Amino acid sequence: MRTLYAHPLSGNSHKVRLLLAFLELPYEEVTVDLSHGEQHSQRFMQLNPLGQVPVLVDGKVVLRDSLAILVYLARKYGGEAWLPGHPAQAGAIVQWLSLAANELHHGPHLARLHFLLGVDLNLAAAQEQTRQVLRLLESHLATRTWLELERPTVADLACFPYVGLAPEGKVSLEPYPAVRAWIDRVKSLPNYPSMPGLEPSMPGLEPSMPGLDA
Repeated sequence: MRTLYAHPLSGNSHKVRLLLAFLELPYEEVTVDLSHGEQHSQRFMQLNPLGQVPVLVDGKVVLRDSLAILVYLARKYGGEAWLPGHPAQAGAIVQWLSLAANELHHGPHLARLHFLLGVDLNLAAAQEQTRQVLRLLESHLATRTWLELERPTVADLACFPYVGLAPEGKVSLEPYPAVRAWIDRVKSLPNYPSMPGLEPSMPGLEPSMPGLDA
């Protein structure tokens, strides 16, 4: 049995939830109570010594880190669809995973944590980092449907949650129509799973992004 240890408000957890749904892989989701420190319990730390969600247990395989889990699931169960083996195509996709781990983490993710948990940080710098990433994505997506290969890949899933949740860090998506259209395309994929702040868009309406993250 496949088990995902996650939190409903975690954008990183949602990345994994997305690919599990799109691959139609059955799994059990176990909520880790972050508000009460369950991520630091002895039992959970045996799964992930860093005390972070998500963690995927797939048979004897135990993996932490959302991007590592995306790579594992895509290569084990997705054939060439979500992460192709061709070196140039794989490299083009992995560069977006790097963006998710760096610029998106230090921008929209941290800005959101400030308003969710009152995390002390340089909010102005995080918000400016968010705008820089949004400008990059807007330019890139102005002539493309998806981030790479003109089809959804793990590049899109790695970047989607925290881009879509940027308004929760008080950075508007209104100036970025190509980004907003891409967000709606992800939400329109078959079997799309919802999370607070990333609910499926209603036809004919602009995306709505209320909610919180952990």
